[in-house]
This record gives sequence, structure tokens and C-alpha cells, in this order.
Amino acid sequence: MTARSAPARPPIPVGRFEARLAAARRLVAERDLSALLVGVGADLRYLTGYVAMPLERLTMLVITSDGPGRLVVPRLERDPAERSTAARGGLVEVVAWDETDDPHELVASFISGRGSVAVSDTLWAVHLLRLEAELHGSTFVPGSSVTSELRIVKDADEIELLRLAAQAADRVIEQVVAGPLVGRTEADVALEVRDRLVAEGHDAAEFAIVASGPNSASPHHEASDRVIRPGEPIVLDIGGPLGGYGSDITRTIWVTGGDDAAGPHDEFRGIFDLVRDAQSEATAAARPGVAAERVDAVARGIIAAGGYGPQFIHRTGHGIGLEGHEEPYLVAGSPDVLRPGMAFSIEPGIYLIDEYGARIEDIVICGPDGPIALNEAPRELYVVDG
Repeated sequence: MTARSAPARPPIPVGRFEARLAAARRLVAERDLSALLVGVGADLRYLTGYVAMPLERLTMLVITSDGPGRLVVPRLERDPAERSTAARGGLVEVVAWDETDDPHELVASFISGRGSVAVSDTLWAVHLLRLEAELHGSTFVPGSSVTSELRIVKDADEIELLRLAAQAADRVIEQVVAGPLVGRTEADVALEVRDRLVAEGHDAAEFAIVASGPNSASPHHEASDRVIRPGEPIVLDIGGPLGGYGSDITRTIWVTGGDDAAGPHDEFRGIFDLVRDAQSEATAAARPGVAAERVDAVARGIIAAGGYGPQFIHRTGHGIGLEGHEEPYLVAGSPDVLRPGMAFSIEPGIYLIDEYGARIEDIVICGPDGPIALNEAPRELYVVDG
């Protein structure tokens, strides 16, 4: 494989972090919270630029409605914490604790009063229990009550990173579809996908679904030792972060092995055409002011009308950003209404168990005047020699 230069990754400027932290403090005040406590994960990276190690030692950003943000870290992690954009910009104070200190007591010392405290949704239970003991009398609520509101709409810098990630993933799709495929195992092709994603600038390859033949009916199939054969489909679903922001694209391929008689049959073309139409119409529906569940209903209605409603077994899409799956979710019952800057997948599929499946997926931005698809790889069925 020929390596190529990774695309430039425009950094998130310090001014963005200043605005994010100010917005977080405002929401803490508006919601009458004593504090927002942010542990290791995407929320911490969003607010500070710090990609902390997920250790048993407590790392926590403490945000109150007034006063400075404090980033509490183990002393051995002080240096990388101080190199985060927010710390270098003087937006947060890094407070290091020693091995014999009680970091939960330290966090509690920065919080006045014993009202409601918003805590990261994914905080380890051991830390939550220790904080509950230190902040007895407080009520704990999910941190997403604040951070989801901040992160659900992407700014221009985030959208640019999502665009670069999508374009890189597009290139990998085209490279892999060019073959060879027939005679190789799914696992071998998946390894190639991962290598190519990194070569095209991704920080890492988080997933490489290579689902051939009957495995294409399993939406989250894990690449196996099954050998790809002529006369069958492959669902290729790949992605990972670039500059922290994710790609996620799915295309459906049919390999013939060079034999015209091994091309896709009418039933498969029929289900693929339904998926293509559902994906196209759902994308067109993704406009400002439209309910997220409406986009799901559009895709689901087309597939149901074609007679395959029960075979569309997952939501139409999920938000994407610093996490591969985040709000908004395009699914019945979602409370979200689309706003400019929201980023999400649109990925309807049909799955006939033990036979085959088909899916098409793009990352889409809700633009001010309508949808903007970040992926540009062809959405038609790839019929290739393999």
C-alpha cells in the first residue's frame, strides 16, 4: 500500500473553548446546579481539549456558575493536562493531587452548597459513590443535561473536521472496492481497511465491518475468517476519528468474480433499490425544523411500503462528532428537532437473515437551507469483478 500525506487537521482554536466553557457556566446557573463535574471522555475533550487517560485515578473538570474552571488531575498527569488548549489558554486551572490525597474530597472542596450536581453520564461508579459520600445532601443528575445541549450543534471547526474525515473514508471505500476481494477472508479485508483509514489521515480505525454473503444480514457483523466468493454481496461499514471527529460510511458491493452470470439477482436489486430510495428521501427530509423522528419515518415508510418493514431492524441514524454515536438520534420517539449544525448518519438497511442484506450510510449536516451530505462516494450498488 502506498502511503499518502495525511490531510491538514485544523486545530480547534482557543476561542472555541472559551465560548464552550462560558456556555457551560451559563447553563449551570440557569439550571440552578451547584456544579457540573466532567470526568474522562468526550465531554472533557470538548470543553478543554484534554484527551485524558481512562485511569482508576480521578480526573475531573469542575465547573460552577462563578469562579474559574478547575481541572483536577493526578500529579503524574499534570504535564499533559497543562498542555491542553484550555489550560494553555488560561481558561482552566490545573489542580494536581498526590497519591496519598483524596481527590474526591478535593473536588467537593470547590463546590459550595448542596444542591443538584450534574455528573458525567459515563463516570465510573466508584467515583460517583465517593462523590456522593463527600457531597452528602446533594442530588446527582446526568451531566448530559448540560453537555448534550452544548455538543449537539457543531461549529464550523467541528464540521470541517467531520468533512475531512468523511472525505478520507470515501477514498478508502474506493480503494477497497477496486479489489482484490474474491478469495480473501473478511478479516483480511478489514485489516486492509484499517490500514488505509490510518494512511488517509485517521487517528485510528475504530471499526471495519466487512460482511459478506449471509453475514451481510447482520448489521454489526464482526469480520470473520469467511472467504469472500463470487456471486454475493458485501456490506462495507467503516470509520474512525480524524482530529477527534468521526467518519462513518456504509456502501454495498456485489462481487461477480468476472462472471456476468454471477451478478446480482432481481430480489437483491429490489431490496437495494428500496434502501437507496429510503436513504435518498430521508436525507432530503433532514432540514431545519423537522423532527428527528420524521426523518426515521420517511425511510421506514418507503421500506415498509416495499414489503420489508420488519427487516429494517435499527434506527435510521445517530449523531456523530467526538463520539461515533451521540445525539441526535433519528428514531421514533426522539424529542429532538433538527437545527443547523447538527451532524448525523442516515443509514437505512434491509436484512434477510441467513440470506443477505444491504445498507447505505452517509454523514449528513443539517445546513441552514437543507441537508449537506459529507460523503460523496457513489451510492449505487457497486457491481465489481472483485
